[in-house]
Amino acid sequence: MADTELQNTEGEGRTSKRKVVVGAIAGVLLLMLGVGVAYVMDWIDLSEPATIKRADGTVEQIKTKPVVFYDLPEMTVNLSTKGRTTYLKVRIALEVESEGMVAQVEPYLPRILDAFQIYLRELRPADLEGSAGLFRLKEQLLRRINSAIYPAKVEGVLFKEILIQ
Repeated sequence: MADTELQNTEGEGRTSKRKVVVGAIAGVLLLMLGVGVAYVMDWIDLSEPATIKRADGTVEQIKTKPVVFYDLPEMTVNLSTKGRTTYLKVRIALEVESEGMVAQVEPYLPRILDAFQIYLRELRPADLEGSAGLFRLKEQLLRRINSAIYPAKVEGVLFKEILIQ
């Protein structure tokens, strides 16, 4: 009788182990299927984030997104001065999120150039001194362009060349 009880417990042990293994495999497969569906449906993004190490030692991960740059024509304007005439020559690139946004911005190019010309002509050479002056200029141009092309949006204004003469 002891032999038959021993065989029954071994059989039950194998059956329960099989159930656990089959259940674990089924769970892993369902999890992989769920992640695959979520990725295809764009619920999660599995792209590699960029890692940034800051000067204070902290590490931050950010997701990079593609950008498109659109070059504006070169502009030369005379600045507001009381003495001799001072000219500003500037080449600007606009940072937009996609090629589709470039198509939305291009029809407004005359309005953009007009807004830039009017603003730049009111500047004095002292307004452009130092990095703070250029930062203010960049922010003002970005604000003016976004109000001129609304509902389209420009992400950034980049200076390719700035010459004050």
